[in-house]
Amino acid sequence: MDHRTDTLIRDAETVVTMAGDEIPGGWVALSGGTVAATGRAGEEPAATRTLSARGALVTPGLINTHHHIFQNLTRAYAPATGYELFDWLKALYPLWAAVDEEAVEVSTWVGLAELALGGCTTTTDMLYAHPRPRLIDAQIRAARDVGLRFHPARGALDLSEKDGGPAPEQLTESVEEILADSERLVHTYHDPAPGSMLRIALAPSTQAAVTERLMVETARLAERLDVRLHTHLAESLGEEEYCRETFGRRPVEQFEHVGWGSDRAWVAHFIFTEPQERERLGRWGTVVAHCPGSTMMLGAGAASLPALRDAGVTVGLGCDGSASTDHASLWLEARTALTGARERGGAGAATARDILRAATVDAAACLGREDGLGSLAPGAPADVVVWDLDEFAFAGAHTDPVEAWLRCGPVRPRHTLVQGHPLVEDGALTLPHTRTHDMLTTHAHHARRIQGLTEGT
Repeated sequence: MDHRTDTLIRDAETVVTMAGDEIPGGWVALSGGTVAATGRAGEEPAATRTLSARGALVTPGLINTHHHIFQNLTRAYAPATGYELFDWLKALYPLWAAVDEEAVEVSTWVGLAELALGGCTTTTDMLYAHPRPRLIDAQIRAARDVGLRFHPARGALDLSEKDGGPAPEQLTESVEEILADSERLVHTYHDPAPGSMLRIALAPSTQAAVTERLMVETARLAERLDVRLHTHLAESLGEEEYCRETFGRRPVEQFEHVGWGSDRAWVAHFIFTEPQERERLGRWGTVVAHCPGSTMMLGAGAASLPALRDAGVTVGLGCDGSASTDHASLWLEARTALTGARERGGAGAATARDILRAATVDAAACLGREDGLGSLAPGAPADVVVWDLDEFAFAGAHTDPVEAWLRCGPVRPRHTLVQGHPLVEDGALTLPHTRTHDMLTTHAHHARRIQGLTEGT
């Protein structure tokens, strides 16, 4: 094995493989962008490079299943912080009309770096505001520069205010434009191979903001191109009211009516549902991206993780930042999911291991990954996080490092590796400091411009 080992992560407090093993004092060997092996102390192979995990928990990289990274340009925007979803959107839509290609590229770069600092190694992103063309291309350039595994979901709005929708006309596109650009992106960038760093999904924003035709045609296109589908579903009472008034159906009924009820789709939130609707998703194999921090911040509450799992629904975890929760820490969202599940279902409703599963192997299922992503099994993509457990916050936590990881804290990674390459090392980004500084400076310029602020305010 010695000749195959590029990087050895050793001396962990515990290695959690998410493939059935928890290994006290264990190690992980990485070679050629995949996991080569895991094992116990004393069995370590020789390696070109060694990283210490002493006093730390080692897990697969966390996977973010729902996000709107461009919104970090309007984070904590004061005029909108007291609103529920639809009024919040109404306050921010006009600002997002000023987004351009550079703003999207720099906001994506900053957002991906922030995610890496929170232990995330793979993220999707739904950019649904397209006031200018080629914005997904700008995101992809940023992802390649940062080095995070990226699943952009080509978002869309085609129902403007003048047609009874919520969005200004500058943010909407025609069905033809959306479908043509979606197909272009898939043909240009989508990589279905195991270990892929980039896959494209198709993502009309929500049934309350797009036409029925767009939903139907997008499902057909995804089937033809063999890519995944993503949207918001049952996120708010306003959405339920809109679907009843417009289509004569509840959101889940309409979702099935337009051809989305299948294992090709994953949906965000899924809060306002009946038991039989949850069971229908379970039968279809439609997966849910659970984002409790965002929906609670907007006053809608959160889905019941135990109720979804009891109905046979696979549940992944999502940040859903950046302007509703105003953060991009998947660790923080994981802790929120743990406390939310126990608040809804009682102290025995969820454990830290349940949430870690939602943030790794079940999140990989959201994104349609069948290559071992989300685990540390041999042959799986080499995405690994080493979490410090030897800080003040963990003093006294000696019996269960996995529970301590989520109950104590806050905690940030010591090391974050994607495809075997360190993006965070010894708690700091490996990206050049000058590059980070320049990106943050440019981001501040665009954020102030979009928010109507002068450079000095």
